[in-house]
Amino acid sequence: MISARDKTGKNTVRGKMYRLLLQMFIPIAGIFIIIFAMILTRNLMYASVSGNIVKASGFNQNFKIEIDEQMYQFVSGRSSEIPWDDVVAARTLADDLLKNTSSPEGRMAMNNVISLCVKLSTYMQLIERTASYDNRMAQLETNIYGITKLIEDYMYSYLYYEAGQMAQIQKQLDFWLTVEILFVVLVMLIVTPIVLSRAVKISRSITDPIIAMNSRVEQIGGGDLSPQTPVATDDINLERLSTGIEDMAAKLDKQIELNREEQIKLRDIELKLIQAQINPHFLYNTLDAIVWLIEIGKNDQAEQMVTSLSSYFRSFLSDGKDIVTVAEEKQHIQSYLEIQQVRYRDIMEFEIDIDPAIETAKLPKMTLQPLVENAIYHGLKPKRGMGKIIVKGEKKYGDIILRVTDSGLGMNQTELNELKKRVLNEDTTSFGLTSSYKRLKILYGEDCRFDIESTPGKGTSISIKIPGKAEIDDATIL
Repeated sequence: MISARDKTGKNTVRGKMYRLLLQMFIPIAGIFIIIFAMILTRNLMYASVSGNIVKASGFNQNFKIEIDEQMYQFVSGRSSEIPWDDVVAARTLADDLLKNTSSPEGRMAMNNVISLCVKLSTYMQLIERTASYDNRMAQLETNIYGITKLIEDYMYSYLYYEAGQMAQIQKQLDFWLTVEILFVVLVMLIVTPIVLSRAVKISRSITDPIIAMNSRVEQIGGGDLSPQTPVATDDINLERLSTGIEDMAAKLDKQIELNREEQIKLRDIELKLIQAQINPHFLYNTLDAIVWLIEIGKNDQAEQMVTSLSSYFRSFLSDGKDIVTVAEEKQHIQSYLEIQQVRYRDIMEFEIDIDPAIETAKLPKMTLQPLVENAIYHGLKPKRGMGKIIVKGEKKYGDIILRVTDSGLGMNQTELNELKKRVLNEDTTSFGLTSSYKRLKILYGEDCRFDIESTPGKGTSISIKIPGKAEIDDATIL
């Protein structure tokens, strides 16, 4: 069952990495936001001041000269036009600059310009209503010339104040840039060790369990399947992986135990096979044949038979080995057939043709005797006539082929199918063939093949195919 903490993904490598990224991202994002806000504020201030200077630069630099000249032309009667538009333009510019000006000096200058523009308009109206030339000239010299001078002076003063404001803003920008750099360095000095510490901690929380699991896998590879506690880790995925490794080890241990039980069964089959092969009748009949040969004076044949019997049991016991070479199996069959040939000399002859190239190959002992025995008792004896048994061994397409063929009675298709069925189903009524088939199946699995062919009146052939490169020894079936 997955706990609530697992569903949130906090105790996973991904969750830890996300948290680490957030711990890195939040301070960095905060730094960038503060820097951006500072830069934006200063730029807006700088843009406002520079905009005011640009607008103020649009003030008519010849304002006084032009106004004074036009008013003089009006007073002298040379012109009937009064420069109202120039005064309105100057006031409109002052109003606009006043809205966007933050410095006290600049605002005072614009207020003075606005006030002077109002006075200038008033004096221009007064001159317009005055009829006397002398009075007009007096008003022009006393009021108009002075006010236009003041308006022009205040406008230039405004430009001076705004230029100073811009320089002040530039100094502030430089100051805050230095502060920002120091702030970034300070934050990085604080954040970097914390993030590195967290990164090392997360790295160890991942690598340490992996190293422990790797060590555990090596132990399993070395054969240590004893139950162990899964690796302690707060990462749920690594915890599941470690638990899976322990479950795998437990299942592997169980499978090995099952294989051990199978090998015990195999030993039991071999014991039964040995008991079946060393039956008293075979020994009694052999000894009777030896006595009979001695009684009729055929001592040489009796001696040969005793030698064959001794060789048979020597190869049968094979020093307690379960795996023998093809050469040793050949000697065992040779001795067995020599003994049987004395008993069945009127109905049996044999031939053994084993390729020397495969004599060093290994196979379970007593693989061929059940096949030979089956050929004698179910092939040649029922036929009642001379027959022949051929034992052949060769290497073909990398596999070892062993074949026992008799020229005995043979079987029809129904009998053949029934025999194959009994062998494949491990029927004890065909114990000899069944035991050979089952031992080969346990050792080689699907890499071996056990086949029976038969033709009525012509005989039967049983063949075994085993891997030519299979490496087996006594330890394989322990």
